[in-house]
Amino acid sequence: MAADVWDNNTIPLFRAATASTRCGRERRARAALEWMAGLGEERRAWMLDQAAAAGHSLDELLATTKPYVPGRDYLGHVMAPVMAVTPQIAESLATDYDLPSAEVRCLQVERTGSRLIGYLELAVARSYPVDEGTSPETATLGIRLRDITEVRFDCQNTRGAALRPEADGVSIGIGSHGTLRAATADLRPDDRCWHLSAAGHLADATTPPRDSQPAWPAPPQEGHLGTNAMAAATLLHRAMLHIRMVRSAAIAHRVPVRDFHRAFAGAGEAILAAGAHHLPHRREAAFRRLIETWARRGGAALAEWFATVLPETAHQPDFLAGLRDQAGAHPAADPVLQPAPEPSAVPGPPQAELRLATYTSAHTRYGTHHKASALLHLAVPPHPESADGAPWCLRVVRGASPARFQVQTEAFQGASHPRVTVDDNAARHFVLRDGALTITSGEDWRDDQS
Repeated sequence: MAADVWDNNTIPLFRAATASTRCGRERRARAALEWMAGLGEERRAWMLDQAAAAGHSLDELLATTKPYVPGRDYLGHVMAPVMAVTPQIAESLATDYDLPSAEVRCLQVERTGSRLIGYLELAVARSYPVDEGTSPETATLGIRLRDITEVRFDCQNTRGAALRPEADGVSIGIGSHGTLRAATADLRPDDRCWHLSAAGHLADATTPPRDSQPAWPAPPQEGHLGTNAMAAATLLHRAMLHIRMVRSAAIAHRVPVRDFHRAFAGAGEAILAAGAHHLPHRREAAFRRLIETWARRGGAALAEWFATVLPETAHQPDFLAGLRDQAGAHPAADPVLQPAPEPSAVPGPPQAELRLATYTSAHTRYGTHHKASALLHLAVPPHPESADGAPWCLRVVRGASPARFQVQTEAFQGASHPRVTVDDNAARHFVLRDGALTITSGEDWRDDQS
């Protein structure tokens, strides 16, 4: 969330920090905060939590935002909003879609701190009539779950789904024995024909015409950034975009989050200090020193990144050549992906803690066929020969066309020794926590480490 927020709020932050008077900084900061909070209730809640943790209150400053409603598409058709899973919504979905024949398209469960969150995507047949010539491609329901308390899933038993909102949360039945239980859940139909459904007709009656919908507000524009201030803002903005790549589970282990954290630690206070200089030339000199500090902290690990981003700004510091030399001496290369060894026993880490498990079924989308796949994120301890205090690493394990994918809540409850074997048919078997996670995969088994 932090990287997502700051990737489009970095420039307003710098504009506020570089105002020439205290009143100007206050005015620009208020405008930036109000615009930031206006991007959605979830973002506003995050801002309130972050401010409270720092000992500040923003409740009186930030107006309550209205729930986001997507409105109409370019054809004027009403679009499906994000909906909390309530008894009324569950009943509406059961009317518009054939849930007993639903198939799991994707399941992802992730541990964040002490909590479990997840995403379930169901491919569903429509129960309502559609126009002649409509694509035969099924609709999908994307369901996001928070504070998951129970997971029971087997990829061999995924036909049929039942949404059961309860007093203490939401339960989703999958197949004959599968269950997902969470404190809250919301969903959004990905259905190009949703406007023809019963729920779509109700929404159509209350949604204003497309031309009457207000335009999305632009970010605050007051303030001009000097060359060095803009270069510093661009660096921080690009770093946020890079960090946000951890959302892509397949490459999360390749994002150098620790290196970015080291380079940009204390950036907020440093930006305010640099912007507080009243004379423009002193302010620019302060931002130049800040850029040099960030680049120096990044070291060899980020030398190539800094050397690539800085020339794209109008900023050509004299230390750029040194960064390029440093990057050349320590080229940043993606780890080489090695095929799994063939012996019947494949050595694995002595300990592993499951952080994320994803199953995707074989399916065709937009005319392209996708194989079934499994992907895991494992936190593993440092190598025994690593320096004292070395952090744990993220290990990504993935395989195509899994014959078996079973996961239960217990798989996320602490570290254990994983068992990885290869049978006589060359099928890979991955077992964690006494079978709470079991995967059998016969194709493209890969194991990458950060």
